[in-house]
Amino acid sequence: MFSRIAVVGNSMEPALHSGDWLVFRRTRRLRPGCLAVVRHPNRPDLVLVKRAVRSLPDGSWWVLGDNPTESDDSRAFGPVSPEEILGRVVLRYRSGEH
Repeated sequence: MFSRIAVVGNSMEPALHSGDWLVFRRTRRLRPGCLAVVRHPNRPDLVLVKRAVRSLPDGSWWVLGDNPTESDDSRAFGPVSPEEILGRVVLRYRSGEH
């Protein structure tokens, strides 16, 4: 199953820009380096797009924003559990405003 999500903010610049749209596959299977759609561990109503960096033995993932000075990511909240992983980005398209 596929879903889409809009990028809001600059935590993933330069790879993604606010206003970009992403299509993601709903899965918990990630690979290092892929873009992951995850729920914020401390704010389950907030959905984030981050780069999957490494898998931990318990199945959780360390995720980081590409723009470290602007990103709320695993450096602040720790790893995301498998239950918080919503999917893996398969396509980006730009809004045309860049």
